[in-house]
Amino acid sequence: MRPPVAGAGRPFTCLQCLLQTTLRRPAALARYRLRNPQASPSAFSHSTRVRLREAPTAPEHQQPAPVRLPTTAPKAVLDLKHIRQNPDLYAQNCRERNYHAAAAYPARINDLFAQWQAKQREARGLRERGNLIRRQLADPATTRDDADEEAAGFRSLSREQLLEEARKIKTELGAIEEAETALAAEMQRLALAIPNLTSDATPRGNEPVVLSYINDHPEPGPAPSDRVWRSHAHIGAELGILDFAGAAAASGWGWYYLLDEAAQLEQALVNYALATATRAGWRQVSPPSMVYSHIAGACGFQPRDAHGETQIYTIAQAAEDAARGKPELCMAGTAEIPLAGMKADTVLDEAELPIKRVAASRCYRAEAGARGGETKGLYRVHEFTKVELFAWTLPDEDATQEIFDEMVDLQTELLGSLGLHCRILEMPTADLGASATRKCDIEAFFPSRRERNDGWGEVTSASICTDYQTRRLATRVKLASGKLVYPWTVNGTALAVPRVLAAILENGWDESEKSVTIPEALRPWMEGREKIGPRHRGCGC
Repeated sequence: MRPPVAGAGRPFTCLQCLLQTTLRRPAALARYRLRNPQASPSAFSHSTRVRLREAPTAPEHQQPAPVRLPTTAPKAVLDLKHIRQNPDLYAQNCRERNYHAAAAYPARINDLFAQWQAKQREARGLRERGNLIRRQLADPATTRDDADEEAAGFRSLSREQLLEEARKIKTELGAIEEAETALAAEMQRLALAIPNLTSDATPRGNEPVVLSYINDHPEPGPAPSDRVWRSHAHIGAELGILDFAGAAAASGWGWYYLLDEAAQLEQALVNYALATATRAGWRQVSPPSMVYSHIAGACGFQPRDAHGETQIYTIAQAAEDAARGKPELCMAGTAEIPLAGMKADTVLDEAELPIKRVAASRCYRAEAGARGGETKGLYRVHEFTKVELFAWTLPDEDATQEIFDEMVDLQTELLGSLGLHCRILEMPTADLGASATRKCDIEAFFPSRRERNDGWGEVTSASICTDYQTRRLATRVKLASGKLVYPWTVNGTALAVPRVLAAILENGWDESEKSVTIPEALRPWMEGREKIGPRHRGCGC
């Protein structure tokens, strides 16, 4: 709304300034000073921490967490308009992806937006009244020709009565603006909990679609062969290269020691994956293992899952640090998080894209409640080494698909050259995380897991996240036209070392020789050795 013109030759003076210059007594000035001078319809910051108080509609662990971001955190800019205009689309998407509590949020956002608009209209009327009072106080002659009944009523009031009315308006406006801020914060809170929209290529439901296979099955016939299969835990103990008992004593279950050739195999797998990716044009990064929790959250990783179980290791904070708003830190569950955070609050240039990075890092997963009899050994652990691929692309389906295909081709090359039998899957909606619009997994054959899922176990994945992460991390790209848009992100596992190492041990095991064949691609990093054989007990060799 444009402010009315003040008297001829007079500069425009807002109501607040007029009150402050009119009130003579310091005590009165302090009493009526605006408590939040920055609050206005155009100043709704997504970082606000004001929340509406309402009865919970679902169990607490299924509700989105309050937005409690430090002032240094990137300001998420979500497409609330698209959610408001397509509530049924987002609700159905939530149901398909098992975000059942979030399915009610799009409709709730529309309800909150209607309340916010009503507050806007109420505030607009108050500001118009305040402008009339300002004009009447500044120069009564400017309102003499106004036919408005309210203006006529103000002309009959004394100066003290006008000032008292102005104070009432200011108080009412303050309450309305607080309500507006709370409504905006609640809409933001709910929108942050809604998962990304799903690609048309993603199967709906619970069942993945097999796209292709890598290498032949080691037992292609309908009947099992006479070959003796062992679990990698048994093989590791037999060869003296895995120590789970010692790790349990030092750190607890879910940790492990890699010894001798197993430790060499870990480094060989990392070096091989990095060399292959670098040769394909991916630039290496050595990322931090510890990140701010709000960066992990912006990437779609939450401290607790839908059942309230711990997923991420957070670093304990001193009470005084938490009280003064010092950002919380956590251990990165994947290099995807620090890689995405590397461009937080950054404007990229269109000519830079696509940006392709590869990083080897230690990863930390709490995964409380996930362990069981089928996850003994290296298959599900709390700490492991992983080589991760991450890219920023233009917000274009073709450009992003090209990078996504390149990632899957790299994964296929790596696993195929290691001699592992694998299958590539298009994952269904029920298996997608919050950030992914599409995900392909590659599962390897584990002989020890034949009683579960026919021996298949996930070893890599690749995901397209569109602008889910960049909007939350304030990563933008400046196009040649000068327009600022949000790039899309793609991430994928090049190699998750423990699972691939376990698959190599199981598939390369020779029962008669009590040895494991080392894949030829890894031998340059294994001193040319072809096999891992039994160690002579007691001689230390």
